[in-house]
Amino acid sequence: MTSPVIVGVVVGYLLVLLLIGLWGNRDSHDLEGYYVAGKKLPAWVIAFSSNATGESAWLLLGLTGMGYAIGVHAFWIIMGEVLGVACAWVFVARPFKEYTDRYRAITVPDYLTERFRDESSIFRWLSALIILSMVMAYTAAQLTASGKAFDSFLGTGYTAGVWIGLAIVLFYTTVGGFKAVAYSDFLQGVLMLGCLITLPIVGIVQAGGWDPMMDALRAQDPALLQPMGTYGLTVAGVLSAAGSVAIGLAFLGSPQLLTRFMAARDQKQIVNGGFWAVLCVIGFDVGAVFGGMAGRTLSPGLADPETILPEMSAAFFPDFFTGIFLVVVLAAIMSTVDSLLILASSSVVRDVVQKALGVDASERALSNLGKGVTVVIGAVGLVVALLEVRMIFDFVLFAWSGIACAFTPVVLLSLFWKGTTKAGAVAGMVVGFATTVIWVRAFKADFYDLYEMIPGFFAGLLACWLVSLFTQADSEAVAELESIRETVGPTF
Repeated sequence: MTSPVIVGVVVGYLLVLLLIGLWGNRDSHDLEGYYVAGKKLPAWVIAFSSNATGESAWLLLGLTGMGYAIGVHAFWIIMGEVLGVACAWVFVARPFKEYTDRYRAITVPDYLTERFRDESSIFRWLSALIILSMVMAYTAAQLTASGKAFDSFLGTGYTAGVWIGLAIVLFYTTVGGFKAVAYSDFLQGVLMLGCLITLPIVGIVQAGGWDPMMDALRAQDPALLQPMGTYGLTVAGVLSAAGSVAIGLAFLGSPQLLTRFMAARDQKQIVNGGFWAVLCVIGFDVGAVFGGMAGRTLSPGLADPETILPEMSAAFFPDFFTGIFLVVVLAAIMSTVDSLLILASSSVVRDVVQKALGVDASERALSNLGKGVTVVIGAVGLVVALLEVRMIFDFVLFAWSGIACAFTPVVLLSLFWKGTTKAGAVAGMVVGFATTVIWVRAFKADFYDLYEMIPGFFAGLLACWLVSLFTQADSEAVAELESIRETVGPTF
């Protein structure tokens, strides 16, 4: 029988989300308010919100599971994410914020359309196609995590867990818009950080201390303590490590993360937020991997490594803290689902309906349409999650890389190379996205399971660069980039 204390903690948390959604509702009646919180967010909110969104359920369930399954080899993922977050805040955030403020942009396709003087709306249509297809997969992965979490903690069954998770996140996302999303993400990020600091400490203590834990892991499998894991210093080991580091590339240009920079109050918030964002991601990732490693010594032989966090919370914490751990898993899920739903909704309503199709409607009507589209997209993700349960880690990585490889190479070149052209940007988006999908479907298994971010990112970057070399950059865009550089000033 489920503990009433656990249920009480979960209900209390859901009531807080309800209140945040209602509070955010007053600012969600126009598109700028609904999709970027009126561009008024402070540093501490965008820092925690961006990391909570970028990490998702794969951090609490997937990365702890990776720590459990492969041990020290998972630290390559930490290296990639820390480098990715740091470079995004130091190099990308400030010029991107300056560009989007000048354009009054509220979506990444807004930025691309204005940056490349696109009158054909090709960036809007192409972005909508890519975002919607990947958001469906990404949302389904998060709802899969919701089903696993509710079932592991409360015994609801997988299907009921998926339904509960979706209902919660749809409410505060549709009612409160991006303001509710960002502030709830801040709360969820703080909870996630607290959990991932506490979990490994308790796990190591329960294992008898640091040295006994290391000895136990070594006795189970010496490869758990080797940087290259079971592969050793081989081609497969090097490619596996490189693929793990490449996960961080997505932080440089994924639309759901760039939206946080757009929503910042001003440049000062970007500068202040970067420090906290880097510290936050270090705490997240190190805690998750060490928590999984400690769990391997305490509960060896789990059929599903991604259930190690709920297993440890139930075994070593009183009911109140078990409830907190369930809340934290839900927080990781919701902090990504809400952002994905907002991203996909903005792509449909802002980029396709309002801009590409030129539908003339009031801001309030478009905002209401956006809320309806959010519900529909969530429902499609629900169907996918119920039809096919996958490993959270693998499913999230595919969707994460699909979006990133379409946008990141183009965004980076558009910010830092004045020779980038419209034709080059379109080629980069198409080639980056297509390479990612084709690699997973046709080549990955024959190339040591090399993570699709590597071929997808570099193919997109190369395509954008090569096509730009043979086409002419817009002279006004070149002058504008120089102006942006002068305004933003030195990187540090």
